[in-house]
Amino acid sequence: MKTMNRRSAIALSMTAAAVTPLFTLVASAKTKKYGPKDGKEIAPGIRVVEVGTGNSDIPAYKSISIVDVVFQPGAHAPAMVMDNDMVCTITSGAFTIKKKDKEFKLKEGDMYTCSKGKTDEATNTSNEVGVHRIAVLIPA
Repeated sequence: MKTMNRRSAIALSMTAAAVTPLFTLVASAKTKKYGPKDGKEIAPGIRVVEVGTGNSDIPAYKSISIVDVVFQPGAHAPAMVMDNDMVCTITSGAFTIKKKDKEFKLKEGDMYTCSKGKTDEATNTSNEVGVHRIAVLIPA
């Protein structure tokens, strides 16, 4: 096992401190039910609802924007190039995520990441409205 030096420990603690408020937002998403007209439609059966924005203590990012992407049952988001790094949490539903080199399934409570410049696509494979809560990391 590799030992952790002081610089790594500081970086890890700063990242943990910056991400902790996101978990509060993730927990609150479970109680929110979105109507068919909430947010902005980005594809058939898929809407984006802005949740909030805050400053980042992570040096590479000036702010973090939280959005909920609401998928109707069976809705498919075609492959799109990511404009920013993102941390995604499934707050309801079940999804198949396709990346250039892999495909995987996620359910409520699972998390994954998207990298700037990479391509992702998602399909709601459940019979319920599915929600991705996404922390969009805005570069400094």
